[in-house]
Amino acid sequence: MKLYYKTFDLHLHDTFKIAHDKRDVQQTLIVGLDHQGKMGFGEATASKYYQRPVASIIEVLEKNRHHIEKTPFESLELYIENIQSFFQGNNFALCALDVAAHDLYGKLNGVSIHQYWGFDTSRMPLTNYTIGIDDLSKMKSKIKAFPWPVYKIKLGTDDDLSIVKALRKTTDAVFRVDANCAWTAAQTIEYANSFKQLGVEFIEQPLATGDWEGMAEIYKHSTLPIMADESCIEMTDVARCKGYFHGVNIKLMKCGGLAVARKMITQAQSMGLMVMVGCMTESSVGISAISQLLPMLDYVDMDGPLLIRNDIASGPRFHNGEVILSSENGTGVVMHIPWM
Repeated sequence: MKLYYKTFDLHLHDTFKIAHDKRDVQQTLIVGLDHQGKMGFGEATASKYYQRPVASIIEVLEKNRHHIEKTPFESLELYIENIQSFFQGNNFALCALDVAAHDLYGKLNGVSIHQYWGFDTSRMPLTNYTIGIDDLSKMKSKIKAFPWPVYKIKLGTDDDLSIVKALRKTTDAVFRVDANCAWTAAQTIEYANSFKQLGVEFIEQPLATGDWEGMAEIYKHSTLPIMADESCIEMTDVARCKGYFHGVNIKLMKCGGLAVARKMITQAQSMGLMVMVGCMTESSVGISAISQLLPMLDYVDMDGPLLIRNDIASGPRFHNGEVILSSENGTGVVMHIPWM
C-alpha cells in the first residue's frame, strides 16, 4: 500500500454565502491509496468553520503514513477499524482515507460499494440544488437559470421570510431552508408556520449547536420538521438529537467517512429519525462516495459538482434531481486530472 495526496482549488460558479461563511474557491485534498496496481481515491475539503485547513489534514496523514501503508488490507472493514484510532480528533483526514479505502477495495474486487453492501438501488432520493445567500435578484436568477425540483435555500438574514416568499413566486419546486445556526427559537417557530404555507419541506439547523433548551421548545411547537446539521457530527451525537430534532444531516467529513456514516444512519433510523446525507462542496470524488449511500437515505444534498466549474473527476450524473449512479467499480469515481 502506498499513500498519495494532492491539493486542488475548486472554483465555484458563484460566490457561495451562508450565515457563517463566504467563499469563491473551495480548497480540497484528494487522497490516493495505491495497492496491487489499483488506486482508490478519497477527498476532504478544507473547512474554516470546523477549523480544518488542508495543512491539518496532511499533517495527520503524514504522521500516520506508516500505519496507513503497513496495515493489512485483506478486509475493508478490518483495515478501517485498525486505522481509526490513529485519527482521533481529525475526522476530515479519516474520511479521505476511509473513502479511498472503499474505492480501492471495490476496484480490487471488481464491484461497486453499493453492490458490495447488497443495496437495492431501485428507489433513491432526489438531490437538492443549493441557493446561497445573495441579493434577492441574484437568488431568483439562479433558480431561473437552473430549473430543479428541489432547492435548499440558505438563510440567516434580516429578511428571510421575504426571501422565501419572493423565491416561491419564481418556482413551484420543493424548498428546504437552512439557517446554519442563525435564528432564535421564537423566530424558528414563527417562520415554520409561514414556511409551511410556502411549500418548505423542512428547516435545517436553526439554532446554535449548544442551544438544546431552544431546540426543545422548537421541537414542541414547530409545524415543520427540523433537521440537525452542526448539532450532529459524530456517532455519539445521533442519540443526543432524539427529542430535539426530527432528523439528522450526516456529513462524511464530519463523522469520518462511509463506515461511520453507515452506522450513524442505521442508529438514527432505529430511533425514528429521518436521515439526510449532505456535502461540503466536494468534487465528484467525495460525491461519488455519498452516492453509494443513497438507498439508505430519506434525503440527500450532493450538489457539489453542480456548484463548481472545474470538477477534477466524474462520478454520478444528475438529471432533474435524479442521481444516476456511475457504472465504475468502487465508489464510481474516475479522476480527470494528472495525479502523479
